[in-house]
Amino acid sequence: MSVMTAPAVLLPDWQGAPSWVGALSTLRSGGVSLAPYDDGAGGGGLNLGTHVGDDPAAVAQNRARLRALLPLDPAWLTQVHGNIVLDAAHVQGAPEADASIAVGPGAVCVIQTADCLPVLFCDSQGRVVGAAHAGWRGLAAGVLENTVAAMRAAGAGDILAWLGPAIGPACFEVGEEVRQAFVDGHAEASAAFVPNLNAPGKHFADIYQLARLLLRRQGIAKISGGGFCTMTDAARFYSYRRDRTTGRMASLVWLQA
Repeated sequence: MSVMTAPAVLLPDWQGAPSWVGALSTLRSGGVSLAPYDDGAGGGGLNLGTHVGDDPAAVAQNRARLRALLPLDPAWLTQVHGNIVLDAAHVQGAPEADASIAVGPGAVCVIQTADCLPVLFCDSQGRVVGAAHAGWRGLAAGVLENTVAAMRAAGAGDILAWLGPAIGPACFEVGEEVRQAFVDGHAEASAAFVPNLNAPGKHFADIYQLARLLLRRQGIAKISGGGFCTMTDAARFYSYRRDRTTGRMASLVWLQA
């Protein structure tokens, strides 16, 4: 009889979070998916995405390995780079949305990424948690602001945020339209863009800096994480920009019973 090995994960380094807040972000290793969804080192990959062309049976096994680390099934979403926030306790059938919150134990918020920024939230009282899929389109559309607003409407007090693994500022090349999408509403966002001197009209964007700016504008001062680069750290992370056909990682947060 084979023994299912628990995959390695990243744990948020947020300080001040109550002990009953559970959270983690998966890596590309520790699963059964074959190339190009593998771990990059000859082993099985922990691809959790059902929409990327991987063998459905392999994805199901990977999700079972993840489920063994959780109190409940995750509230999977169909992410569309928008700003819709749902109550994870009422999620059924992977509806289209890019964030969810949970009030009290009974639901697990989950976001899938492979370069976009996953942001996990909890409040210092341990009453409300949330997770947001924050690629540049979602950031520009207000997904972080909507998630924070939904948490506060649900009774959250002082909110903490953790920025999970995303593409780093030296790799995230974008066009002028992306820079303009942020600078039009927040002039200070210009500091998050560095012109690419080898490609006129292109910039390198710091998605972590943009997220911190938007979170601080919402009164959130306790922001941890960041500093990862999914594109250059092939040993740990899937990256769509690096590989195109690739798997998806998950970032999750919940309240323990």
